[in-house]
Amino acid sequence: MSDPLSFDPIEEAGRQWRLRWRAAPVDALQAVTSVMRVQQILLARLNEALEPYGLTFARYEALMLLYFTRAGALPLGKIGARLQVHPTSVTSLIDGLAQQGLVKRTPHPTDRRVTLAEITDEGRELAGLATPELNRIGFGLQSLHGEQLRQLNALLREVRADAEDFAAE
Repeated sequence: MSDPLSFDPIEEAGRQWRLRWRAAPVDALQAVTSVMRVQQILLARLNEALEPYGLTFARYEALMLLYFTRAGALPLGKIGARLQVHPTSVTSLIDGLAQQGLVKRTPHPTDRRVTLAEITDEGRELAGLATPELNRIGFGLQSLHGEQLRQLNALLREVRADAEDFAAE
């Protein structure tokens, strides 16, 4: 990571917006910019923690999705829907995991049009080794604890629900 700036660029952006667009939703601008920057920071932290295991966070997510399924396998389309990524990204993720021997592609038992990604024993073992490291660093959110994390989850859940990211109760 590069050296820290001598100022908060998000605060400076807010100041600039206030000067030029007085009626602008500066708080919203700063919030969305902060969320996007935090996403970059978290992804860098998670990828760094997973590097010794030969994983990126994207591959880890796909591996864990398969790890938690009853059968250890899912159709590629379902993986894309659950991870909310484009089919091309799913193909790339599964290709990478398959090259590492962590998943294998298998035909669907009843639908020839569908390919399943199935976690291998090696994939299960690596997931079991990598997960404690992510737990140790609080999934990159080690500066937040308890109630702060619950509040953050609640706020972000509202944004996701408003976007119809999932079927809210």
